[in-house]
Parts: sequence; structure tokens; C-alpha cells
Amino acid sequence: MNTSASSGAGSSSNSAPLTERRFAIPFVLITSLFFLWALGVNLNDILIPHLKKAFHLTDLQSSLIQSAFFGGYFLSALPAGWLLEKIGYKRGILAGLLTCALGAFLFIPAASVRVYGFFLFALFVMACGQGVLEVAANPYVTILGPAESSERRLNFAQSFNAVGALITPIIGKAFILSGIEYTAAQLAVMTTDQLDAYSALEASRVKGPYLGITAIFLLVAALIYFAKLPEIQAAGESLPADADVIGEESAPPVGSIWREKHLISGVIAQFFYVGAQVGVTSFVIRFVQHALPGTPEKVASNYLKWHLLGFMIGRFAGSATMKSIAPNKLLAIFAAASFVCGGIAIAMTGEAPVWAVVLIGFFHSIMFPTIFALSLKNLGAHTKRGSSLLVMAIIGGALFPALMGYISDRSSIQTAFFVPLVCYAYVLYFAVQGFKPPRIASGSRV
Repeated sequence: MNTSASSGAGSSSNSAPLTERRFAIPFVLITSLFFLWALGVNLNDILIPHLKKAFHLTDLQSSLIQSAFFGGYFLSALPAGWLLEKIGYKRGILAGLLTCALGAFLFIPAASVRVYGFFLFALFVMACGQGVLEVAANPYVTILGPAESSERRLNFAQSFNAVGALITPIIGKAFILSGIEYTAAQLAVMTTDQLDAYSALEASRVKGPYLGITAIFLLVAALIYFAKLPEIQAAGESLPADADVIGEESAPPVGSIWREKHLISGVIAQFFYVGAQVGVTSFVIRFVQHALPGTPEKVASNYLKWHLLGFMIGRFAGSATMKSIAPNKLLAIFAAASFVCGGIAIAMTGEAPVWAVVLIGFFHSIMFPTIFALSLKNLGAHTKRGSSLLVMAIIGGALFPALMGYISDRSSIQTAFFVPLVCYAYVLYFAVQGFKPPRIASGSRV
């Protein structure tokens, strides 16, 4: 087996540059997308407790926010791969940005009519746009430089997604969470008009933040439109006549994409990882209020901020560490550590499980980009379709939070943390064995 392929990074990645000078501007522009879509994804963690309060939802009902959002990712992924093959990376990215802007704007009428289903529809539209961006941006980053440093490059780009993830709860806490909390007894004695006024106040608080997000998506779309982004053309693939083609990907391996066992293992690992990551992050505030009774939502949201701070630090530290530790080995260490933290969250009481959940954010950090890059190794012209399958795996973020919410409603949120333990176990398997790509012929693209 080819050493560099099987190790995920190999020793050659230690000296490989992060990118090349000719790719500097495209790399910066595409990296900005990773920061941008964090706003859409991570505001969900604020929306869950906020809309739960505004619409008097159960944990299961509030978790449908993630189901609608990641369901959009799932349904848009395969069409996004087909779209990229037809119109190229640049136009596909523009289509994704405009769809995101539309979804964010729909929050304004949703808040006005105060229908929970309308909020879910707006999130679904926004997620479809972000699904296109994910399918385009992740593989695009891996090819903007040497193949040997692809995992490190994607982890570095994804680090700015973590920066956005850290900033988002601060925005949500300041502009969405009102800090007004009534007990069940207080709500029970309110008149219909008082309840209606309270719900209207809570729902209206999303208008400003999502109008701002709409404007940001449109601004970035304008910057991308006027930028010159190179296209990577696959063998036999047609691109728009005005595309700036800088090279050609190798022909696909012999046989169907479904024979790429490392890709299929990667899709399953991504499914479990995203399910665990979204499930844990969605219920950080809920977990804190369960483990430390009487904690106000704004205080509990600080733990979510620290969870995401660890996530950001882990992304930058992980990218740097991959110069000396093979990506798959680092992934194995982080998966095992997540499993241990999850066990503490379930088994202990008081502050210890809370800080274990906070620490999980750090160990989640490198999982998504590392699984993504390892799974795309040696796919050649199958890369866009492989990327689509990996983005489809994000459906785990729709299913596992709902499962955790179901368990929480019937037992406790602490018991629900058994779900991510199963997920970490499979990620650990992928990091140790499942990531290995097949042997490739000498001279083929690695």
C-alpha cells in the first residue's frame, strides 16, 4: 500500500507548504465562507432554547430545529454535486450564497406571523444553500495546494468556521436571548393577551440578527462574483467557456464510487460525528441547567461559549499539530478523549460533567475536516460526488439531536449523552482502520 496514502498524512506532509502563492487569493476567499456559514449553523444552538421558550416546546419539538436544518443539508447534497459538475465551483458557490441569503431573510416574515413551522422552513432553505457551499468549499480547499498537506489545509480553513462558531453565541446572547424567564406557575396565571405579548416579544428578537446575516451573505456573494477563482477540471468534464481552468483531475478509479471503501467508511464516520457534535452542542445549555439547577439561561450560555472556544482552539492547534502527527492518529486520540469526556458527563454529578461537556468541544474540533479530507483521498474525478456523499452524512445532525431529545423527555438529558458515545466509537474505528484508501498505481494522483 502506498505509504502516503495509507497514513493519511505521511512524513512528506511535514515539509509540504500549506498552499501555493498562485492559490493565495482563492484560498483566502474560500476560507471566508467557512467563517460565514458558522453564523447559520451555530445560531441554531441559541434558537433551540429561545424558540422552546417562545412557543412552549418540548425538548423533542425544539430539536426539530436541527432536523429541519440538517435535513436541508442532506437533500441538497447530491443536487449540489451535480450542479458543480455542470457550472463549476464559482457559480455553484454563488448559488449557495444567494440561497442562504433567501433563507435568512425568511426569518423576518416568520417572526411576524409567529408560526413555528415557518421558522423551520426558513432554516431548511438556508441549510440548502449551506449544503451547496459545503459540497463546493471543502473539496476545493483540499486541491488548492499540495495533496500531502490537504488535511492540514482543510483543518486550517475550518478553523475560521470555529471562530465564527465562537462569535455566534455572543451575538445570540446579546441580540436574541431576552433574559426574561417565567416559571410554569407564572405562565399558568397569565392572561391570553399577556402570553401573546410575551411570545411576540420573544419571536421578534430574531429579526435584527437574521437581517444582518442576509446582508453579509449578499456582500460575500458580490466579492466572489468579481473575484477570479480557478476551476479544477475532471477528465472528460465540461465547464463554462469563461472558466479559468488551472488543471485536470485524474480519471476516476476503476469501478463505481461505491467500491471506494475508505469513502464509505468516511461517510458513516461523518454521519456519526456530525450527529454527536450537533447533539452535544444543541443541549449544552439544557445540560448545564440540568446538572446545575437554577442556572439562568444567560449564565448557562457562557458554558456554550467556552465549549465553542475550545472547538476553535482545537482547530488551530490541530492544524499545527498535523505537521508532526499523522491526521488519522490525531483523529484517533481526539475520538478516544471525546468518549472519555462523554462517559464523565453521564456518570458524574455536579460541575464535573458540565466541564467534561465543555471540554468535548476541543476534541470535536478536528473531526469534520479530517474525516472529510481522509475520505476524499485518491478519488480523482469522483471527488465532487464523494464530497456530496460526505455532506449528505450531515443528516446525522438532524437525527441524533432528535433522538437525544426523545431520551431526555423520557429520562434526562444526562442519560441522552449515551448517544454520542456510540458515535465516538465509530469515529475511533475510522481513524484506526477505516480511513485507509486502496493501493494506487505509481504516478497516480494521491
